[in-house]
Order: sequence, then C-alpha cells, then structure tokens
Amino acid sequence: MTESARPAVARPSVLSLNINSKAALYAAYMPFLTNGGIFVPTPKSYKIGDEVFMLLQLLDDPTRHPVAGTVAWITPHGAQGGKTQGIGVHFSADESSKVLRSRIEQVLAGHLGSNRPTHTL
Repeated sequence: MTESARPAVARPSVLSLNINSKAALYAAYMPFLTNGGIFVPTPKSYKIGDEVFMLLQLLDDPTRHPVAGTVAWITPHGAQGGKTQGIGVHFSADESSKVLRSRIEQVLAGHLGSNRPTHTL
C-alpha cells in the first residue's frame, strides 16, 4: 500500500498548558464534568468529541501531568461576553486523570462552588 492510499488516522492533538495561579486554575477547572476537566485557551478549531492529549503544569510544581481527554466544550472566537476562545477537555477515566483531578481539587479546596466567573460556566 502506498503512503497516499493509506487511510488517514486522526491522532489526538497534543496541547500544553501551564497554569501559574489559583485564580487561573479556578477559572479553567471544570468540576461539573464526570471525570473533571480543564479549559484550554486555543485558536485551533475542534469538534465536540475530538480526542486530545495534554501536558498540564500546575502552579509551582515542575511536573508536567500527562492527561488524555475529549473535547466537551467549545468557546468560539468572538464569543459573547468577551470569553476566551478555547476548548473544555473532559479528562478520561484513567488513573493519571484521577490523580490530576485530585491534585486540582486539593489546590482549589474551599474555592469550588464559589460564584466567581470561570471560562465556562
């Protein structure tokens, strides 16, 4: 089979995100998703259900947490209210995602459920 005859297999997009403050983490975290999720500012176009892979760095921790997920939210360019363009990524149900969700919720303890606006709701 030649290269051009091979069916195109969509590989997950790889995103890198560094969140350097609790306020930024609060604004990006999506606790209402079953496995948790995070808003990623990006000008790239995605569809709901697209698979993505992220390297997420939180606050002063030099660890880049690898996490897989699917697009569950899209904020388009020019969205109402001046919202940042990007996607909400629903974490997968694997162990690394559970560890990351737990870490995020530890950092945000006491802030979740506040009325402060976020990038999504």
